[in-house]
Amino acid sequence: MGDKFVLILPFVFGAVIGSFLNVCIYRIPIGLSIVSPPSKCPSCGRNIPFYYNIPIISYVVLMGRCGLCGAPISPRYLLVESFTGLAAVSLFLKFGPSFELLAYFVFVSSLIVVTFIDLKYQIIPDVISLPGIAVGLAASFFIPSVNFLNSFIGILAGGGVLFGIATAYYLLTGKEGMGGGDVKLLGMIGAFLGWKGVIVTLLLGSFLGAVIGSFIMLLSGKGSRHPIPFGPFLAIGAAAHLFLGEELIRWYIVTAVGA
Repeated sequence: MGDKFVLILPFVFGAVIGSFLNVCIYRIPIGLSIVSPPSKCPSCGRNIPFYYNIPIISYVVLMGRCGLCGAPISPRYLLVESFTGLAAVSLFLKFGPSFELLAYFVFVSSLIVVTFIDLKYQIIPDVISLPGIAVGLAASFFIPSVNFLNSFIGILAGGGVLFGIATAYYLLTGKEGMGGGDVKLLGMIGAFLGWKGVIVTLLLGSFLGAVIGSFIMLLSGKGSRHPIPFGPFLAIGAAAHLFLGEELIRWYIVTAVGA
């Protein structure tokens, strides 16, 4: 019982931060400050009282509606707060109370923001990825499993690989197949996870993107074209490496050698 109670604390902390991440997701793409003004209902425009803004609880109690005007609220708010809470618990279980916990919580929070912004707007704001590269590189001095050189190579590998792919695709087709935001995002991922993290992220992200993209095209019909943001797939791949990276690499080596 005691151990389970201890896990409540990181979950609550993560959910509270998730509430702030929702502010970032809503405001950054439309150029609003993430500091002020206070949160408002997007329908009626009135300030939301604190008792209607309790992470997860308020959404559930109000059944996904504004407590002031009754307008429906996007389920994204509940998802982000829940994901961030679960991420905090998972990181606590993996790293315990440590600097790694703090650094990688910042990293995962950034991935959550990037994912939901890219899904809606198909952009990855530089205000997240570029500072993220600097933070990841600085954090590498205090994370032995990554270290500065590994982080620096990860930045070059992450940004360089996608930039090369994007450039080659443009030269061959005359069309842009990948945005600069994806390049910078993979550079940020390399800063936090090193060059091995870049490889795992790119392989998993590409595989998931191909599978899900094919499925969407199949459902939409042969003639339809729906641009699919790559950022969320990179985020999933990065999270998979963060929590299961060494296991995934060993599994791949064993499978490849066994084949």
